[in-house]
Amino acid sequence: MIRKYGLAAMTAAFCASLLAPAPAKAQVFTWTKDQMVDYTKLWTGDRFPDGRPKVPDSWLERAKDMSQEEVTGINFGVTGGGRGGGGGYGQYEGDFHVLHPDMKMAGRAVTVAFLPARPDLDAVVQAHAKDKNITVNNQYVFDQLQPGDVLVVDLYGKKDGGTIVGDNLFYYIMKATKAGGLVVDGSIRDLEGIQSIPMPAYFRSANPTALTNSTAMVAAFNVPVRIGNVTVMPGDLVMGDKEGVSFIPPQAAKQVLDAADTTHVHDEWTKKKFDEGKYKSTDIYSSPREQSLRDEYNEYLKKKLEEIKKSRGDQQ
Repeated sequence: MIRKYGLAAMTAAFCASLLAPAPAKAQVFTWTKDQMVDYTKLWTGDRFPDGRPKVPDSWLERAKDMSQEEVTGINFGVTGGGRGGGGGYGQYEGDFHVLHPDMKMAGRAVTVAFLPARPDLDAVVQAHAKDKNITVNNQYVFDQLQPGDVLVVDLYGKKDGGTIVGDNLFYYIMKATKAGGLVVDGSIRDLEGIQSIPMPAYFRSANPTALTNSTAMVAAFNVPVRIGNVTVMPGDLVMGDKEGVSFIPPQAAKQVLDAADTTHVHDEWTKKKFDEGKYKSTDIYSSPREQSLRDEYNEYLKKKLEEIKKSRGDQQ
């Protein structure tokens, strides 16, 4: 039980610290811009006005062409460019229901953490928010979403009364994010209505009961959250496919995507050599045994990576 609710306790303490007296410009239940920049300082690229890292749109498009196996990238240690390219870094979480298995997801994380309802704490949160004409609830978070965002929700696996959206608000998120996506360690409701909406989504369960202030309360927005066994930061590159979801720190995203390109080419070359019918599996996989084959592979890899970069029209 300590392990299960340890992060929730930390989130509550963090939320309480944010609700302490602060300068007028400080927000009530999220990081200030300075805090956001400080906790994500390894990212040196563009940012949103609130300081959240903003990986390029072109990286999101690249991620949509990847699989989890490519993104998590295994380094097989082939000098000159082996499978995985020596740089795989992703935080993977699975065991989700996948709404659209054939639809890839790639976007920038917007995080929100819930806690089990506690009226005395919620009253303080709402009182501070009222001073700024804010009602702290899930819809406040939805209204902050930008195109290319993926909403990542820590609802601590809750089923009854833990449904972050039904079909109407799911549709709103789809429009606000331009079909970015939703990941919820909790539930959704009205699965029949949601299934026809073209946005990727990952959830633990479906349940007909609604989320209300009496079942769960918003604790924090755009701070670190836990999804299963993974810590997610605002601005992470979120990549999902039919297997599950990877959360990639923005400062590692370029390296991960480049490594995924290498893995893709490696797998293409490996199958091509198997198609020739001349080699045993150990001759080729996981790395070529003979120097002549290693040279052939490295030449093939170089050529294909150059073609990939040329097809993208940039060097990002």
